[in-house]
Amino acid sequence: MRAPVKLCALPPLPMPLSVPRNPWKYLRDPDVLHAAAIAALVLLLSGGLVWLGYVVHVLRIAVRSPLLPPRRMTLLVFGRRLEDDAPGTDYRWRLQRALDLVRRQYASHVLLLGGRSGGQVSEAAVGHDWLRQQGLGDEVPVELEQDSTDSLENLRHARRLLQAGGAVPPVALVTSRYHLARCLALARRLGFEGVPVAAESSMPWRVHYLGRIVLEASYLMWIDIGVRWARLIGNTRMAARIS
Repeated sequence: MRAPVKLCALPPLPMPLSVPRNPWKYLRDPDVLHAAAIAALVLLLSGGLVWLGYVVHVLRIAVRSPLLPPRRMTLLVFGRRLEDDAPGTDYRWRLQRALDLVRRQYASHVLLLGGRSGGQVSEAAVGHDWLRQQGLGDEVPVELEQDSTDSLENLRHARRLLQAGGAVPPVALVTSRYHLARCLALARRLGFEGVPVAAESSMPWRVHYLGRIVLEASYLMWIDIGVRWARLIGNTRMAARIS
């Protein structure tokens, strides 16, 4: 894989990066399937109440997350699947929030996260182009992480980049409201001191958006129950899948 690239070294044409996003790749992993089976068992035995608790948790974070970090911080801006090699609505909201934070001097460093999602250019590169078109200058250092294909890899690669400069600083996790709970849980699992920052100015109470909340709750339950079960049975390899 190619190492993440500083903006000043970004080539004029996109180069081949990581393999395109494949949401089904983890289903070939026996540890992931093990975690899914345990989560499904918990769901059945609880009559859905445990899952409902995760829905409430994801919704609470989605509704209550602020628009500003508590102080000037490193921004981790999560990518989103591109639409014809352009940012879709959710991704534009995330990028716009990051741009606002830079302009209001809440950003000390910006990491744009995301590899290819089916096209020939990375989410991070497209996000950078969009920001520059909107007037982003050289106010703060901006770096691209272009090798990840999901949120867990986003954070692993971001941690590696930040560790290269010494201790990992506190970070603001900039993403869609529905996505914040999962990103926050993964970030804490990976050792980040992270705070959520919502992309949207207020909670979109639309049916489609609430469907995303439900889906994220299912992902979070799968991850969280799997980690708890791995610890309970002493399966260090399974627990290390998220570390």
